[in-house]
Amino acid sequence: MTHDPARPTAAPRARLAITFFFLVSGFGFSTWASRIPTIQHQLGLNEAELGAVLLALPTGLLLTLPVTGWLLSRYSSRRIMLVGAVLYNVALALLGFAAHTWQLVALLFCFGSSRNLLNISMNAQSVGVQALYPQSIIATFHGVWSVAGFGAAALGAGLISANVSPAYHFLGVALALTGLALAFFPGSLVLPPAPPTAKKGFAWPDKPLLRFGAVAFASMACEGTMYDWSGVYFQKAVHAPQHLVAYGFAAYMIAMTAGRFTGDWLVGRFGIPPILRGSGLLMTLGLVISVAFPTPLLAGLGFVLVGLGVSCVIPLVFSLTGKSTTLSTGSAIAAVSTVGYLGFLIVPPVVGFVAAAANLRWSFALMSVLGLVVVWLVPKLK
Repeated sequence: MTHDPARPTAAPRARLAITFFFLVSGFGFSTWASRIPTIQHQLGLNEAELGAVLLALPTGLLLTLPVTGWLLSRYSSRRIMLVGAVLYNVALALLGFAAHTWQLVALLFCFGSSRNLLNISMNAQSVGVQALYPQSIIATFHGVWSVAGFGAAALGAGLISANVSPAYHFLGVALALTGLALAFFPGSLVLPPAPPTAKKGFAWPDKPLLRFGAVAFASMACEGTMYDWSGVYFQKAVHAPQHLVAYGFAAYMIAMTAGRFTGDWLVGRFGIPPILRGSGLLMTLGLVISVAFPTPLLAGLGFVLVGLGVSCVIPLVFSLTGKSTTLSTGSAIAAVSTVGYLGFLIVPPVVGFVAAAANLRWSFALMSVLGLVVVWLVPKLK
């Protein structure tokens, strides 16, 4: 690594700037997730209809992937990051004013598209910041994302109790997050556009990396399910009082945040394979408890276990993936990320379809199998 005299000053400033962009991303997404039950009720959607509506977000994200790659090959990631953050918050603000289902679908498509612009460019910036430090710091960014998500969930719970409408909730959050993005943008790194790749379209893992992709898929499918359906589960399956509907999601976020900030210590003590196996078992156990005992206390405990289970899987999978001998580190992580995000974005809408055919408890019972998939695959990872 070459030495740049500007680094001692640029590194902390850039690290702080990108930290706040991760905060913007996490807080915005969890703000939306915390009010899904309210919006479902306002628009009179059943579980199948909500599942269909939620497909708009991953559709927007997936269709924007090639566009984002094209933009990053022509413009600095910091510019794409700022544009993505602004568009992301505009879409968030408008989501609260959706009066018809078609409007919600269109806005979720835009929300997913802008989230893709923000997240990919933001992660490209985080790699640039990592190059300024001798020790690993990328996991901290993801921990901040979780802290922001927890804060948004707690705020959502409070505003639900205060009967504040999603329209005012989303508008206020969007204005605040836009202000943060504009304030910290000058500290981001001035990086050249990424060189265009030889391959067009999606990055897909080769055979040696498919198992890593499957582990990422299982973990992120559980994450996505908790984001989109934990509040609805507390409302429809647990039959929690209105003021407790958002607390299941908050319990999940607290546990996931705690797990991410303690994960490095646990890996140092026990090693990666035992932590991954334990993570899969916690995911399954948590979902089974929430299905078998649909009470606020025990379902909340189950959500805590799920949060602990998913917290470290993706950082650890990326850590192992980066040692691939068949692809460069960046290409390997991008390939595994593609599969993982498919689980995060596509599986939650399927939960709605299963719930409509049976009920939400059956949907969550099926999701519990994903943890066992992780346990089964860990010994096969190389």
